[in-house]
Amino acid sequence: MNELTKRSQDYSKWYNEIIVKSGLAEFSGIRGFMIIKPYGYSLWERMKQKLDKMLKNTGHKNVYFPLLIPKSIFSKEKEHTEIFSEGCAIVTHSRLKKSENKNEEELIIDNESKLQEELVIRPTSESIIWKTYKRWIQSYRDLPLLFNQWGNALRWEMRTRLFLRTNEFLWQEGHTAHSTKEEAIEETIKILNIYTDFSENFMGIPVLQGIKPYMDKFHGSEKTYCIEAIMQDGKSLQIGTSHFLGQNFSKAFDVQFTNYNGKKEYVWSTSWGVSTRLIGALIMSHSDDKGLILPPKIAPIQIVIIPIYKNQEKFSVINHIIEKIINILEKEKIRVKYDNRRTLTPGWKFNEYEMKGIPIRISVGVNEIENEKVEIFRRDTYEKMCISWTKIKNFIPKLLDEIQKNIYQKALNRTRKLTIKSDNYDDFKKKINRSGGFIFAHWDGDKNTGKKIQEETEATIRCIPLSTEKEKGKCIYSGTPSFQRVVFSKSY
Repeated sequence: MNELTKRSQDYSKWYNEIIVKSGLAEFSGIRGFMIIKPYGYSLWERMKQKLDKMLKNTGHKNVYFPLLIPKSIFSKEKEHTEIFSEGCAIVTHSRLKKSENKNEEELIIDNESKLQEELVIRPTSESIIWKTYKRWIQSYRDLPLLFNQWGNALRWEMRTRLFLRTNEFLWQEGHTAHSTKEEAIEETIKILNIYTDFSENFMGIPVLQGIKPYMDKFHGSEKTYCIEAIMQDGKSLQIGTSHFLGQNFSKAFDVQFTNYNGKKEYVWSTSWGVSTRLIGALIMSHSDDKGLILPPKIAPIQIVIIPIYKNQEKFSVINHIIEKIINILEKEKIRVKYDNRRTLTPGWKFNEYEMKGIPIRISVGVNEIENEKVEIFRRDTYEKMCISWTKIKNFIPKLLDEIQKNIYQKALNRTRKLTIKSDNYDDFKKKINRSGGFIFAHWDGDKNTGKKIQEETEATIRCIPLSTEKEKGKCIYSGTPSFQRVVFSKSY
């Protein structure tokens, strides 16, 4: 397998190469659309399984709404429409008929094939869902509604990048309805904490919780909460968002309920989501110049076993031991693959699974059999060790746990190192250009100030952190009073 471009040489090229060479995805030939290959999709399925369980454990149920939304419905909430209409794809015609060549079909675009109403391909589902909630919600007895949808969305992007920003992406989007403001805010923060738990304890990515500044909040919301993570190149990536929508959509769609006192009120609501961008976050958080590094909890394959032999007689002996090892591992619910392909050398397989980021590799050869041992290789540190195969039952689960913790700790150390304070603009510019990272600095609250800082440094306000207290100071750019630091970073 060809070597990767080094991260230090060209980070963007390294990122694209690692996706293609590890078999996660490839370009489709249509700008902004990608093909997620089996290995990449199995990674997404692992994420779905874990997050779906976490959401169901907190009372959420899965639903599915249409991909196509009538334009009149989509246009109900003004602020929401203004921003998303810029990136919408719209279906205007529907007619397909046989051409003169009976084996072909052709699209007929004329007045007869034009739809009575244009249909928006969903960029997000708030509008169609709240149109439906008007039928479903009549009384406080109907609340809360805690629904989640797994599906896809389409938003035309100016600049696309595999997994991080594609026109079409896979995601989950939650949409909840509540009888009180307090309950809706509690739900918004609950989801933020679920995303944080998922990112840190499952994906091994430490995150910073915060609130988006008013000019960057989700359009149609009152307040947007987010989690941000620092990648290896010092840039920030927004991993997930949770929005307190207030009563904006219930008022736009006239969704009212009768409360305990028999009076009519507008419903309070939230929406939230994460997408296949999580795979991009995994790559940029943990991987190296040899390929992917996957935390064991997320890895579709946790262990690969490779036999090393010269003839069929030796293989039969080795295979007998490997079958026993597989049986032991599978009883421990460990995801294991046995690669006994005869068309490829052990060395080629070693390189392949290093590129794919399999956490542990077990090699079994004649020498290992004679010594009643196997060789174990851990992808995160490149360490090799030999142990008795009879001790695998207790050894491997502990090693997987150690690898998971080590990967997270390495990312946490990087985040701490790249979390910096700055109190003047010259210092800020030096730090943002030298190492990047999260820079905590004072901002005067004016969106024009933020825009000027972005134009001059490429850094944006990622969030107002939830973890810091109010603190008086002066804006690094304008010098006017400020009462809390915000987080700046260059970002994806």
